[in-house]
Amino acid sequence: MSIDIRLYDYDLPEGMVALYPAEPRDSSKLLHLPLGGGKIEHTVFNRFPEFLNKDDLLVINDSRVFPARLFGRKRDTGGKVEIFLLEKTEDNVWEALVRPGRRLQPGTEVEFFDNKLIARLGERTYSGGRAVHFSSNGDLMSIIWKHGEVPLPPYINRNAEESDKTRYQTIYAENVGAVAAPTAGFHFTENTFKALKKAGVEIAKLTLHPGLGTFRPITKADAEKHNMHEEKYSISPKTADTINNAIADGRRIIAVGTTTVRALESSSNNFGEIRPCEMESTELFIKPSYDFKVIGGLLTNFHLPKSTLLLLVSALAGRERVLQAYKEAIERKYRFYSYGDAMLLL
Repeated sequence: MSIDIRLYDYDLPEGMVALYPAEPRDSSKLLHLPLGGGKIEHTVFNRFPEFLNKDDLLVINDSRVFPARLFGRKRDTGGKVEIFLLEKTEDNVWEALVRPGRRLQPGTEVEFFDNKLIARLGERTYSGGRAVHFSSNGDLMSIIWKHGEVPLPPYINRNAEESDKTRYQTIYAENVGAVAAPTAGFHFTENTFKALKKAGVEIAKLTLHPGLGTFRPITKADAEKHNMHEEKYSISPKTADTINNAIADGRRIIAVGTTTVRALESSSNNFGEIRPCEMESTELFIKPSYDFKVIGGLLTNFHLPKSTLLLLVSALAGRERVLQAYKEAIERKYRFYSYGDAMLLL
């Protein structure tokens, strides 16, 4: 069955992309879209715990973004070079995107941060990046954390600032490896978790490291022909047991973010049980007609037109309902995308 990507488009007026996050975090707007039908509700995120019931299970993604964008100069000519780290492949070796890639030959050396870090460019990788070999005057990751730049999404049309190293993270971010944040979790505060605990909501953590592919639009007219990006995820035996117990008891499982959905649905076996795993890859493309095996609800942000994430949300709530919710959000001046407001499908 083909999917006409034009049906998943909408017009976003200028100025509605959030360039900075809400402060405090839980002051974001929250749109509630009931999955069983019913009127859309508009409120504030600090009321989020009120929508959950005792014994609901909330699953969050504890992936941590690192400052993956490095700016340096060629050692021989002084020409500017940008290296965008994607994944560590071995000690002091990373796969990265390099600009200007075509003019930089293997063996080219790039210096960063007053020679605290030297990179030697290697060959192209299978996925289109480059192997980059680092030598450093000190601990490599410490230097990257101190001097690297947070890789803000391209639609946040400004330079990254020091505050983004903290704010472009969830407060529960723990496992380093993401180059894009699981942004649905940005709205949570310590008060949110206190209220959830008081309400009797159980919380479980997993890890999925979002990559650059999450920002790639669907360019094919038939979305079924889109090549889905690969991401790596881990689910501990403890988390798997917690989720499987909830499934067995018939309790609601609410995912925080599309990344969490992707990890849960990828790890589910034919019997609907969650299988623990360590850094497995998933290319799961959740789109309309998908049969959800695990989740019963989703907290997410507002997504780009013609994107895989908009298709995922539409698979859960229906295209027309989702686009109607987006229409109301635009009318009510919601803030869109990574630093924007939240939407609860439950």
